[in-house]
Amino acid sequence: MSIGNKLAWDDTVLPFQLDRSDMRGRVARLDGVLSGVLKQHDYPAPVEALVAEMALLTALIGQTIKLRWKLSLQVQTNGPVRMIATDYFGPEEEGQPARIRAYASFDRDRITDAPPFQQLGSGYFAILIDQGKGMQPYQGITPIAGSSLSDCAAAYFAQSEQLPTTFALSYGRSTEPGVAEHWRAGGIMLQHMPKASPFASGEGGSGDEGLLQAEDLLSGDNEENWNRVNSHLHTLEEMELIGPTVPPTELLLRLFHEEQPRVYDAQPVRFGCTCSEDRVRQSLSIYSARDIEKMTTDEGLVTADCQFCGAHYTLDPASVGFEADGSDDAANDTE
Repeated sequence: MSIGNKLAWDDTVLPFQLDRSDMRGRVARLDGVLSGVLKQHDYPAPVEALVAEMALLTALIGQTIKLRWKLSLQVQTNGPVRMIATDYFGPEEEGQPARIRAYASFDRDRITDAPPFQQLGSGYFAILIDQGKGMQPYQGITPIAGSSLSDCAAAYFAQSEQLPTTFALSYGRSTEPGVAEHWRAGGIMLQHMPKASPFASGEGGSGDEGLLQAEDLLSGDNEENWNRVNSHLHTLEEMELIGPTVPPTELLLRLFHEEQPRVYDAQPVRFGCTCSEDRVRQSLSIYSARDIEKMTTDEGLVTADCQFCGAHYTLDPASVGFEADGSDDAANDTE
């Protein structure tokens, strides 16, 4: 795989279909996106791993949303890692890149040497879709379950969408000779094509807390296809996902050549944030002058920090809130 081909596949999501087995999926490669997300923060190693996994899931799941839509994944727990939030912004126009951002909230003193997923405790995994102004957002929630965030995502699709879904993910810091250390991530998402399931009766499933699993939703030929394709997926090697030598198209042929794979146009993704001074002002517009006074620092400014990208905003308190005097002479720097 040449350097040019390698760079072409970095930060992309490639959709595909397996015609023989009636399944669809995506292959994602993240490099600059993940580095952009994580360099904004000083996360402990377990938190970095969780954010990396969540960002990769967001890229794989988000590719299905329409132009200008927003998909968000959220985890809320009572553990050391209290929250992880990611956003996927659909392209503004056909051919443009999608954007991803992510951050985590955690108690540093409570982080342990346990595996990353064990830093979560109990809580929920949620997927939210915002279709834009005037449309009601969609939200689906499932309990934290299994042994990874990808298990939580698979449980969500089985429980809320009745779609058998599985993931194979790999992520970590790359230490290629002669190249500065950087993050790389790769993953495959597989889903059985939508069908009504006779097993999705609301009587519980075989997973943790009685949650439905893929095997609860399939029978007959569909179950046989699912098991066969997953047996191919289990032959996947970590370096095939994140290494510099195997393009996603060759990986699909290696894994699923018997399943008649068909690929579609790849979707480029980039790290990107939508924060702005205007958005900060809008969020403060519901507060009175007295409320704004309570937010004002000793230096006589109102400040705001973006949790996603680290941008820092400083505003004149007289220019914000619904009683603002209209002045816009604030020190409105971003850092």
